[in-house]
Amino acid sequence: FTDQTYFAFDSRAEQQMEVFNRYGPHPELYPNRRGEVVQGSYCEREFRDCRLQTCYVQSPAYPGIYPRALKCRYRLHTRLPFIKLYIQNEQFAVDGQRCENIMTCPMKEIGSGSDHCPYDWLAVYDGRDEHAPPIGKFCGMGKFPFSIIGTSQHMYVEFVSSPAGPLLNTGFHFNVGNWPGHVETVGTKHGACDWLLSSDALKATSASEGIFLSVAHWYPPNTSCSYHIQGNEGEIVRLYFPSFRINRIEAPIIRHEEDCAESLTIYDANHPDPARIIKTFCDTFSRPMEKIDFVSTGRSLYVKFLSKTGSYSGSSLYYWAHYDFFNNSRYGDVVQNTLCDEVFYAWKYSKGQLGSPRNTLIYKRASGSDVRCQYKFVTDRRLFSRVVVEVTSVTFKEVPYSMNACTRCHEERVDKLILWEEKDKNQNRLACFCDNIPRPVRVISSGDQMNLELIIQGQHATTSYFKNPHTLFEANYEFAHGPICGPISLGPSPDGELVFPYKNALGIQLNENRREKCIWELKVAAQRDLWLHLDKARFADRSCEHGRIEVYLAGRLEPRFIICPENVSLARDLPILSAAELGAVENENEPLPVLIQYTGDSAVGKNAFKFVWT
Repeated sequence: FTDQTYFAFDSRAEQQMEVFNRYGPHPELYPNRRGEVVQGSYCEREFRDCRLQTCYVQSPAYPGIYPRALKCRYRLHTRLPFIKLYIQNEQFAVDGQRCENIMTCPMKEIGSGSDHCPYDWLAVYDGRDEHAPPIGKFCGMGKFPFSIIGTSQHMYVEFVSSPAGPLLNTGFHFNVGNWPGHVETVGTKHGACDWLLSSDALKATSASEGIFLSVAHWYPPNTSCSYHIQGNEGEIVRLYFPSFRINRIEAPIIRHEEDCAESLTIYDANHPDPARIIKTFCDTFSRPMEKIDFVSTGRSLYVKFLSKTGSYSGSSLYYWAHYDFFNNSRYGDVVQNTLCDEVFYAWKYSKGQLGSPRNTLIYKRASGSDVRCQYKFVTDRRLFSRVVVEVTSVTFKEVPYSMNACTRCHEERVDKLILWEEKDKNQNRLACFCDNIPRPVRVISSGDQMNLELIIQGQHATTSYFKNPHTLFEANYEFAHGPICGPISLGPSPDGELVFPYKNALGIQLNENRREKCIWELKVAAQRDLWLHLDKARFADRSCEHGRIEVYLAGRLEPRFIICPENVSLARDLPILSAAELGAVENENEPLPVLIQYTGDSAVGKNAFKFVWT
């Protein structure tokens, strides 16, 4: 000091209520708002259960200048993840000016890293202590531009000032809270942010849809996060975003001047296959797609988030993603490039079951177009000559305020199930169902092919049937009338005979274990009675299980006659079927034919019979 040095200062005492910037509003309600001082330390503080406006992380003497040679530690905790450290309206000033004259000293902009901050700094760690992953080391002066969001409920902050330096910097004032909207992801986590989201894990929670969110916390540069959404065999995956926003990168850890510094890519695969990309979203030029379904062709979707810049406060691609699984297994062979068509080949399966599509995602119609699923039954006359479909149940929902009633099934615009066959290049209608049926209905083709089609009206398909657990129809199918049965149509003629096995087919090789079903049409002349007589019969077994003959009249669900080995003697004196019973009295045209059906063994030499009629 010299005789030219002068200084003067004033001092005064103020009440806590008056130092608003330090203690905040109503300090009497929050005595530990600035943390609990660790015993024996100058500026080491503990913060517990922080929430909105209850925790102030401040440099010593804030809002005044902080002293030199400090090493302060702050342990922060919130009740819920993800812990968030942020500044509202206050200035950040840690080593922002490093000279004596406040008027002429230049300001250092806020930055991070040891090179930028060699003297005074604020270091933030993602965890309970200094051994946790470091998020960043900050210093400078100005408005702190971003929040820092941790990956858990804990954060550790360290403030250091050098032994010598100017007394110009006022330090910092941070609030502590948590990032809202945290959702527990159902699945298996590998590493920092790679997830396996399986169908089994979702079923274990009884939830219909799974959820995962964009990365809401800090992450280093070149971070890659993945979500492998995997269904069971036969399932497909749907992914959609109820909420999706794309912002500019506001809190990068490093700068990246080129396009697509952050991206989200959806793959129709179980790994990031460049050839199977469905869609890529970029931070610089993409448009978010909300409530659009992304559907896999197989059992897996793979979602990958990539950031070249890193972030202190979460992804620039903010999304809320939902996923679910749909049973896409089929009853028959898939017809490519169709919504839900299937084909059933007799040489693959001679009989089986079918029903409405198990994948109810097909009923979710944005355009309102009708849902049409066609089931085609195809055989070869060298194998079978007929198709038999038995519809066992039909369950359509009633549409409120609908003007269409189920009175004229083929013509009305209603949900329906129709069966037809192509005959002479025309569509020959066989049956139509648009209401529940009280009992199973059997439909028999007149040739070697049949078509069944499910038609759902598009305007209510989504509301009525999307995620509906019940099948709309169930049916059984069977290919019948092999070569051993002979011609499918007999008559009309004054008299004739029906012989099984058919003599011209005796040289054909048959499956020894196959049960045969033969269905003959016996056409009767108009206004004539019919007399059937079982002329000869030989059954290798006495059980109806191994040989059974049934005679059906047109329009009747129950057989008129049943002939088994145990009553074959009575069958030799069958009563005459009158023209009235056949429905052939008033009409001069031929009545509908009588059906004769045999079900039993097809092995040569086991069962044989001969019907004669007149």
